[in-house]
Amino acid sequence: QVQLVESGGGLVQPGGSLRLSCAASGIITSANAMAWYRQAPGKERELVARITSGANTWYADSVKGRFTISRDNSVNTVYLQMNSLKPEDTAVYYCSARWSAYWGQGTQVTVSS
Repeated sequence: QVQLVESGGGLVQPGGSLRLSCAASGIITSANAMAWYRQAPGKERELVARITSGANTWYADSVKGRFTISRDNSVNTVYLQMNSLKPEDTAVYYCSARWSAYWGQGTQVTVSS
């Protein structure tokens, strides 16, 4: 049974940073494509960043240069480091595995002063 558990969300001021974690069980993160999506109120869910099994990364234009996706194989966890946060980054952030076959429950990120 695959489980993805996100953590690290919260309230942060504009310009601040957060690091989201996605702890996986039942699936090996290093052997699968892992991704972070987000969904803001009233908007569709969008892909934010992806890392493949070959460690290739992709980022949405809106977060390029500010967000970094990475993984720690020793703890089977994927991270999303978010810097220079903006109010428009406010959303529920979801971890996804194996090209959206599996999803976590999400963690809320709110960027506000």
